[in-house]
Amino acid sequence: MKKIIKLRSKIIYSTLVALGLSLSSLGHSQYLFTPPKAKSAEVLQLYLSQQRIQAGLQSKTLKIGDVTWSYSEGGAKNKPSIILIHGLAGTRDNWNRVAQFLTPYYHVIIPDLPSNGDTRVPADFDLSVPNVTSQLRTFVETLKIEKNLHVAGHSLGGSIATVYASQYPFDTQSLFLVNSAGIYKMGNTPYTKDPHALKDLIVSKPGDLEDVSKQLMQNPPALPYQLRHAQEKLLIARSEQTSKSIDQVVMLNRLYTPDTFARLTRTVEAPTLILWGKQDRIINVEVVKELYSLLKRAETPVILNNVGHMPILEAEKQVAQHYLPFLAKTQTLKNPLADKLIPFN
Repeated sequence: MKKIIKLRSKIIYSTLVALGLSLSSLGHSQYLFTPPKAKSAEVLQLYLSQQRIQAGLQSKTLKIGDVTWSYSEGGAKNKPSIILIHGLAGTRDNWNRVAQFLTPYYHVIIPDLPSNGDTRVPADFDLSVPNVTSQLRTFVETLKIEKNLHVAGHSLGGSIATVYASQYPFDTQSLFLVNSAGIYKMGNTPYTKDPHALKDLIVSKPGDLEDVSKQLMQNPPALPYQLRHAQEKLLIARSEQTSKSIDQVVMLNRLYTPDTFARLTRTVEAPTLILWGKQDRIINVEVVKELYSLLKRAETPVILNNVGHMPILEAEKQVAQHYLPFLAKTQTLKNPLADKLIPFN
Protein backbone atom coordinates (compact mmCIF):
# COMPACT_ATOMS: atom_id res chain seq x y z
CA MET A 1 0.00 0.00 0.00
CA LYS A 2 2.85 2.36 0.86
CA LYS A 3 4.42 1.68 -2.54
CA ILE A 4 1.15 2.58 -4.30
CA ILE A 5 0.87 5.83 -2.33
CA LYS A 6 4.47 6.65 -3.10
CA LEU A 7 3.98 6.00 -6.83
CA ARG A 8 0.82 8.08 -6.88
CA SER A 9 2.78 10.88 -5.27
CA LYS A 10 5.22 10.66 -8.15
CA ILE A 11 2.60 11.47 -10.75
CA ILE A 12 1.41 14.36 -8.63
CA TYR A 13 4.97 15.57 -8.61
CA SER A 14 5.39 14.95 -12.29
CA THR A 15 2.37 16.98 -13.25
CA LEU A 16 3.68 19.87 -11.21
CA VAL A 17 7.32 20.04 -12.16
CA ALA A 18 6.78 22.84 -14.62
CA LEU A 19 6.81 25.48 -11.91
CA GLY A 20 10.05 26.71 -13.36
CA LEU A 21 8.33 27.54 -16.60
CA SER A 22 7.11 30.75 -15.05
CA LEU A 23 10.62 32.05 -15.63
CA SER A 24 9.75 32.85 -19.21
CA SER A 25 12.00 35.84 -19.63
CA LEU A 26 15.11 34.28 -18.13
CA GLY A 27 16.30 32.77 -21.35
CA HIS A 28 17.49 35.82 -23.24
CA SER A 29 20.82 37.51 -22.57
CA GLN A 30 20.09 40.39 -24.92
CA TYR A 31 18.25 43.24 -23.21
CA LEU A 32 16.45 45.66 -25.46
CA PHE A 33 16.13 49.34 -24.64
CA THR A 34 13.41 50.46 -22.22
CA PRO A 35 12.70 53.95 -20.89
CA PRO A 36 14.69 54.58 -17.68
CA LYS A 37 11.58 55.48 -15.66
CA ALA A 38 9.41 52.63 -16.91
CA LYS A 39 7.54 50.62 -14.25
CA SER A 40 8.42 46.98 -13.68
CA ALA A 41 5.31 45.67 -15.42
CA GLU A 42 5.96 47.91 -18.42
CA VAL A 43 9.58 46.78 -18.60
CA LEU A 44 8.59 43.12 -18.68
CA GLN A 45 5.74 43.55 -21.16
CA LEU A 46 7.90 45.59 -23.52
CA TYR A 47 10.62 42.97 -23.35
CA LEU A 48 8.22 40.11 -24.06
CA SER A 49 6.56 42.02 -26.89
CA GLN A 50 9.93 42.59 -28.51
CA GLN A 51 10.84 38.95 -28.02
CA ARG A 52 7.64 37.81 -29.74
CA ILE A 53 8.27 40.14 -32.67
CA GLN A 54 11.77 38.72 -33.05
CA ALA A 55 10.25 35.23 -33.11
CA GLY A 56 7.75 36.21 -35.81
CA LEU A 57 4.80 35.93 -33.42
CA GLN A 58 1.68 38.03 -32.90
CA SER A 59 -0.43 38.15 -29.73
CA LYS A 60 -4.09 37.21 -30.11
CA THR A 61 -7.13 36.41 -27.98
CA LEU A 62 -10.06 34.08 -28.50
CA LYS A 63 -13.06 33.51 -26.22
CA ILE A 64 -14.49 29.98 -26.21
CA GLY A 65 -17.11 29.29 -23.57
CA ASP A 66 -15.71 30.13 -20.13
CA VAL A 67 -12.15 30.43 -21.37
CA THR A 68 -10.68 33.61 -22.84
CA TRP A 69 -7.55 32.32 -24.54
CA SER A 70 -4.42 34.39 -24.98
CA TYR A 71 -2.01 32.97 -27.52
CA SER A 72 0.83 33.71 -29.90
CA GLU A 73 0.63 32.88 -33.60
CA GLY A 74 3.31 32.99 -36.26
CA GLY A 75 4.28 31.58 -39.62
CA ALA A 76 2.17 31.14 -42.73
CA LYS A 77 -1.25 29.55 -42.17
CA ASN A 78 -0.83 27.36 -45.24
CA LYS A 79 2.16 25.64 -43.63
CA PRO A 80 1.88 22.57 -41.35
CA SER A 81 0.72 23.56 -37.86
CA ILE A 82 2.55 23.10 -34.57
CA ILE A 83 1.17 23.72 -31.09
CA LEU A 84 3.70 24.34 -28.32
CA ILE A 85 2.50 23.71 -24.75
CA HIS A 86 4.08 25.23 -21.65
CA GLY A 87 3.92 23.86 -18.11
CA LEU A 88 2.31 24.69 -14.78
CA ALA A 89 2.67 28.37 -13.82
CA GLY A 90 4.34 29.03 -17.18
CA THR A 91 3.31 31.13 -20.15
CA ARG A 92 3.43 31.00 -23.92
CA ASP A 93 6.57 33.12 -23.82
CA ASN A 94 8.55 30.15 -22.52
CA TRP A 95 8.65 28.95 -26.13
CA ASN A 96 9.62 32.24 -27.81
CA ARG A 97 13.28 31.38 -28.21
CA VAL A 98 12.51 28.06 -29.90
CA ALA A 99 9.66 29.51 -31.95
CA GLN A 100 11.97 31.88 -33.81
CA PHE A 101 13.46 28.84 -35.58
CA LEU A 102 10.06 27.34 -36.39
CA THR A 103 8.00 30.23 -37.76
CA PRO A 104 9.91 30.49 -41.08
CA TYR A 105 8.78 26.95 -41.96
CA TYR A 106 5.65 26.19 -39.93
CA HIS A 107 2.41 27.69 -38.68
CA VAL A 108 3.07 28.01 -34.94
CA ILE A 109 0.47 28.37 -32.18
CA ILE A 110 1.50 28.89 -28.53
CA PRO A 111 -1.34 29.32 -26.03
CA ASP A 112 -1.31 30.44 -22.43
CA LEU A 113 -2.99 27.49 -20.75
CA PRO A 114 -6.11 28.15 -18.63
CA SER A 115 -5.30 30.18 -15.49
CA ASN A 116 -1.79 30.91 -16.80
CA GLY A 117 -0.38 34.03 -18.40
CA ASP A 118 -3.18 36.11 -19.83
CA THR A 119 -5.72 33.31 -20.38
CA ARG A 120 -8.73 33.91 -18.14
CA VAL A 121 -11.05 31.31 -16.59
CA PRO A 122 -13.67 31.27 -13.79
CA ALA A 123 -12.41 30.87 -10.23
CA ASP A 124 -13.80 27.34 -9.98
CA PHE A 125 -12.30 26.14 -13.27
CA ASP A 126 -11.13 22.51 -13.34
CA LEU A 127 -7.35 22.60 -13.88
CA SER A 128 -6.87 18.83 -14.09
CA VAL A 129 -4.79 17.52 -16.98
CA PRO A 130 -7.76 15.75 -18.64
CA ASN A 131 -9.93 18.87 -18.58
CA VAL A 132 -7.16 21.20 -19.73
CA THR A 133 -6.47 18.77 -22.59
CA SER A 134 -10.14 18.77 -23.51
CA GLN A 135 -10.24 22.57 -23.46
CA LEU A 136 -7.10 22.64 -25.58
CA ARG A 137 -8.76 20.40 -28.16
CA THR A 138 -11.70 22.80 -28.39
CA PHE A 139 -9.24 25.66 -28.86
CA VAL A 140 -7.43 23.75 -31.61
CA GLU A 141 -10.67 22.89 -33.39
CA THR A 142 -11.87 26.49 -33.24
CA LEU A 143 -8.64 27.58 -34.94
CA LYS A 144 -9.20 24.77 -37.50
CA ILE A 145 -5.68 23.37 -37.08
CA GLU A 146 -6.58 19.96 -35.66
CA LYS A 147 -5.74 17.94 -38.77
CA ASN A 148 -2.18 16.54 -38.95
CA LEU A 149 -1.14 18.67 -35.98
CA HIS A 150 2.40 18.53 -34.59
CA VAL A 151 2.15 18.62 -30.77
CA ALA A 152 5.01 19.62 -28.46
CA GLY A 153 5.10 19.99 -24.70
CA HIS A 154 7.64 20.84 -22.02
CA SER A 155 7.41 19.45 -18.48
CA LEU A 156 3.70 19.49 -17.48
CA GLY A 157 3.04 20.54 -21.07
CA GLY A 158 4.55 17.19 -22.02
CA SER A 159 1.92 15.38 -19.96
CA ILE A 160 -0.83 17.37 -21.65
CA ALA A 161 0.72 16.70 -25.06
CA THR A 162 0.85 12.98 -24.30
CA VAL A 163 -2.80 12.88 -23.23
CA TYR A 164 -3.72 14.85 -26.36
CA ALA A 165 -1.83 12.48 -28.66
CA SER A 166 -3.46 9.49 -26.95
CA GLN A 167 -6.98 10.87 -27.20
CA TYR A 168 -6.71 12.22 -30.76
CA PRO A 169 -4.45 9.72 -32.55
CA PHE A 170 -5.89 10.31 -36.02
CA ASP A 171 -5.07 14.02 -35.90
CA THR A 172 -1.65 13.99 -34.21
CA GLN A 173 1.12 14.02 -36.80
CA SER A 174 3.99 13.98 -34.30
CA LEU A 175 4.76 14.36 -30.60
CA PHE A 176 7.73 16.21 -29.09
CA LEU A 177 8.39 15.75 -25.36
CA VAL A 178 10.91 18.02 -23.63
CA ASN A 179 11.78 17.09 -20.02
CA SER A 180 8.25 15.77 -19.91
CA ALA A 181 6.26 15.20 -16.73
CA GLY A 182 4.85 11.77 -16.04
CA ILE A 183 4.84 9.00 -13.48
CA TYR A 184 8.35 7.61 -13.41
CA LYS A 185 9.45 4.74 -11.22
CA MET A 186 13.06 5.79 -11.79
CA GLY A 187 12.54 9.34 -10.53
CA ASN A 188 15.02 10.03 -7.72
CA THR A 189 15.14 13.80 -7.16
CA PRO A 190 13.96 15.42 -3.91
CA TYR A 191 10.88 16.63 -5.78
CA THR A 192 9.92 13.15 -6.93
CA LYS A 193 10.15 11.88 -3.38
CA ASP A 194 8.09 14.70 -1.87
CA PRO A 195 5.69 16.53 -4.24
CA HIS A 196 5.06 19.24 -1.66
CA ALA A 197 8.71 20.25 -1.98
CA LEU A 198 7.70 21.80 -5.30
CA LYS A 199 6.42 24.76 -3.33
CA ASP A 200 10.06 25.55 -2.66
CA LEU A 201 10.22 26.52 -6.35
CA ILE A 202 7.64 29.28 -5.95
CA VAL A 203 9.10 32.78 -6.09
CA SER A 204 7.38 34.39 -3.10
CA LYS A 205 9.88 36.97 -1.84
CA PRO A 206 12.82 39.04 -3.11
CA GLY A 207 15.87 36.89 -3.71
CA ASP A 208 13.93 33.70 -4.49
CA LEU A 209 14.30 34.09 -8.23
CA GLU A 210 18.04 33.58 -8.22
CA ASP A 211 17.82 30.46 -6.06
CA VAL A 212 14.98 28.95 -8.11
CA SER A 213 16.80 29.68 -11.36
CA LYS A 214 19.80 27.70 -10.15
CA GLN A 215 17.58 24.73 -9.38
CA LEU A 216 15.85 24.82 -12.73
CA MET A 217 18.78 25.58 -15.02
CA GLN A 218 22.34 24.38 -15.18
CA ASN A 219 23.64 27.76 -16.29
CA PRO A 220 21.07 30.53 -15.72
CA PRO A 221 21.74 33.44 -18.08
CA ALA A 222 22.84 36.75 -16.64
CA LEU A 223 20.19 39.45 -16.92
CA PRO A 224 20.21 43.19 -16.24
CA TYR A 225 18.85 44.10 -12.83
CA GLN A 226 15.84 45.99 -14.20
CA LEU A 227 14.53 43.01 -16.13
CA ARG A 228 15.24 40.47 -13.39
CA HIS A 229 13.59 42.74 -10.81
CA ALA A 230 10.50 43.11 -13.01
CA GLN A 231 10.22 39.35 -13.49
CA GLU A 232 10.64 38.67 -9.80
CA LYS A 233 7.93 41.18 -8.86
CA LEU A 234 5.51 39.53 -11.26
CA LEU A 235 6.23 36.06 -9.90
CA ILE A 236 5.83 37.25 -6.30
CA ALA A 237 2.47 38.78 -7.21
CA ARG A 238 1.38 35.43 -8.66
CA SER A 239 2.82 33.27 -5.87
CA GLU A 240 -0.45 32.80 -3.98
CA GLN A 241 -2.28 31.72 -7.12
CA THR A 242 0.58 29.40 -8.02
CA SER A 243 0.42 27.79 -4.59
CA LYS A 244 -3.34 27.30 -4.93
CA SER A 245 -2.85 25.80 -8.37
CA ILE A 246 -0.42 23.30 -6.92
CA ASP A 247 -2.89 22.32 -4.21
CA GLN A 248 -5.66 21.91 -6.76
CA VAL A 249 -3.57 19.85 -9.16
CA VAL A 250 -2.40 17.64 -6.29
CA MET A 251 -6.00 17.05 -5.26
CA LEU A 252 -7.26 16.45 -8.79
CA ASN A 253 -4.52 13.97 -9.68
CA ARG A 254 -4.91 11.60 -6.75
CA LEU A 255 -6.79 9.16 -8.94
CA TYR A 256 -3.82 8.63 -11.24
CA THR A 257 -1.82 5.42 -10.87
CA PRO A 258 1.44 4.17 -12.41
CA ASP A 259 -0.54 1.75 -14.57
CA THR A 260 -2.74 4.59 -15.83
CA PHE A 261 0.27 6.52 -17.04
CA ALA A 262 1.84 3.46 -18.66
CA ARG A 263 -1.38 2.45 -20.43
CA LEU A 264 -1.95 5.99 -21.62
CA THR A 265 1.56 6.38 -23.00
CA ARG A 266 1.43 3.02 -24.77
CA THR A 267 -1.63 4.13 -26.74
CA VAL A 268 0.23 7.01 -28.42
CA GLU A 269 0.49 6.24 -32.14
CA ALA A 270 2.35 9.36 -33.26
CA PRO A 271 6.08 9.29 -33.97
CA THR A 272 7.72 10.80 -30.90
CA LEU A 273 10.94 12.63 -30.13
CA ILE A 274 12.12 12.82 -26.50
CA LEU A 275 14.62 15.52 -25.55
CA TRP A 276 16.08 16.03 -22.08
CA GLY A 277 18.60 18.15 -20.21
CA LYS A 278 21.15 15.80 -18.67
CA GLN A 279 21.55 17.94 -15.55
CA ASP A 280 17.81 18.20 -14.83
CA ARG A 281 17.43 18.50 -11.04
CA ILE A 282 13.64 18.35 -11.21
CA ILE A 283 13.06 15.19 -13.28
CA ASN A 284 16.28 13.21 -13.44
CA VAL A 285 17.49 12.10 -16.85
CA GLU A 286 17.34 8.39 -15.95
CA VAL A 287 13.57 8.43 -16.51
CA VAL A 288 14.13 8.90 -20.25
CA LYS A 289 14.83 5.19 -20.70
CA GLU A 290 11.56 4.39 -18.95
CA LEU A 291 9.54 6.83 -21.05
CA TYR A 292 11.18 5.62 -24.25
CA SER A 293 10.19 2.02 -23.47
CA LEU A 294 6.51 2.99 -23.22
CA LEU A 295 6.23 4.73 -26.60
CA LYS A 296 5.52 2.73 -29.76
CA ARG A 297 7.26 4.98 -32.29
CA ALA A 298 9.86 6.91 -30.34
CA GLU A 299 13.08 8.06 -31.96
CA THR A 300 16.35 7.59 -30.11
CA PRO A 301 16.14 10.13 -27.25
CA VAL A 302 18.26 13.27 -27.38
CA ILE A 303 20.17 14.12 -24.20
CA LEU A 304 21.70 17.60 -24.01
CA ASN A 305 24.78 17.88 -21.82
CA ASN A 306 25.25 20.85 -19.48
CA VAL A 307 21.51 21.62 -19.66
CA GLY A 308 18.98 21.46 -16.82
CA HIS A 309 15.19 21.33 -16.71
CA MET A 310 14.72 24.19 -19.16
CA PRO A 311 16.22 23.30 -22.56
CA ILE A 312 13.77 25.63 -24.31
CA LEU A 313 15.43 28.53 -22.46
CA GLU A 314 18.92 27.17 -21.88
CA ALA A 315 19.64 25.61 -25.26
CA GLU A 316 17.03 26.76 -27.75
CA LYS A 317 19.33 26.38 -30.76
CA GLN A 318 20.09 22.77 -29.91
CA VAL A 319 16.40 22.09 -29.33
CA ALA A 320 15.57 23.49 -32.77
CA GLN A 321 18.45 21.65 -34.43
CA HIS A 322 16.96 18.34 -33.31
CA TYR A 323 13.29 19.25 -33.66
CA LEU A 324 13.34 20.62 -37.21
CA PRO A 325 14.73 17.44 -38.88
CA PHE A 326 12.24 15.37 -36.87
CA LEU A 327 9.38 17.59 -38.08
CA ALA A 328 10.52 17.29 -41.69
CA LYS A 329 10.74 13.52 -41.39
CA THR A 330 7.37 13.03 -39.72
CA GLN A 331 5.55 15.44 -42.01
CA THR A 332 5.54 12.83 -44.78
CA LEU A 333 4.79 9.80 -42.60
CA LYS A 334 1.44 8.10 -42.90
CA ASN A 335 -0.66 7.63 -39.78
CA PRO A 336 -0.57 3.86 -39.04
CA LEU A 337 -4.22 3.99 -38.04
CA ALA A 338 -5.28 5.16 -41.50
CA ASP A 339 -5.24 1.64 -42.94
CA LYS A 340 -7.47 0.44 -40.12
CA LEU A 341 -10.29 2.78 -41.07
CA ILE A 342 -13.33 1.12 -42.60
CA PRO A 343 -15.02 3.19 -45.31
CA PHE A 344 -18.73 3.82 -44.89
CA ASN A 345 -19.54 3.70 -48.61
